[in-house]
Amino acid sequence: MTSSCQEEQLDTSLLKNKDNPVAKIETTMGDIFIELYQEDAPVSVANFLEYVEDDFYSGTIFHRVIDGFMIQGGGFESGFKEKATKDPIKNEAINGVSNDRGTIAMARTNIIDSATSQFFINVKDNDFLNHQDNTPPRYGYAVFGKVVEGLDVVDQIKSVKTASVPPYDDVPVSDVMIDKVIIIKK
Repeated sequence: MTSSCQEEQLDTSLLKNKDNPVAKIETTMGDIFIELYQEDAPVSVANFLEYVEDDFYSGTIFHRVIDGFMIQGGGFESGFKEKATKDPIKNEAINGVSNDRGTIAMARTNIIDSATSQFFINVKDNDFLNHQDNTPPRYGYAVFGKVVEGLDVVDQIKSVKTASVPPYDDVPVSDVMIDKVIIIKK
C-alpha cells in the first residue's frame, strides 16, 4: 500500500472533490480508502457517516462476495448475526453517478427506499445497477463514493473462496472482517 492516503498526509489530488470526506475501511485483508461524494449523494453519505460515528461497522463481515460483480458488507457479524439498523433512507440512484469499478453504493432490497447500513463495492462496471426508470427493479443503486486507494484489497476480497450457507449464497468460506471504519478527512 502506498502512503498517499495515510491520515497524516492525504493526497487530495486523488479526490474528485478535495472538500469531500474520506473514510478508511480497515479489513482483515488490508485497508480501503473511500472518497464520499457528499454533493452527489448527501443522504447516503450522511447515513454512512452516522453508522461510522456509531462504530456500527466494527466487527461486521463482507458477507456476499461475487468475483466479476461486487463485494457486500456492513450488516452482519460473523456467523450471520444481523445487526439492528436505523430507518431506511431515500434512494439517490437518480444522481447520475454510475456503478463503475471501484464505486461504493448502498445495498437495498426490492423496495426502492430500503437501504440502511449495507453497502457494496463494484469490482467491475455494473451499468445494469444504474438508474433506468422509476420501477423497483430498474430504479438502481445509489453510488455515494469511490475507492481512491486499496482497490488491490478489494480485488483480494473478490477472489476469496465462497460457498452457500443457506439461505445465503456467495459467502466467504473464511470471514473477511471489517475491523473498523474511520473518517480520516471530514
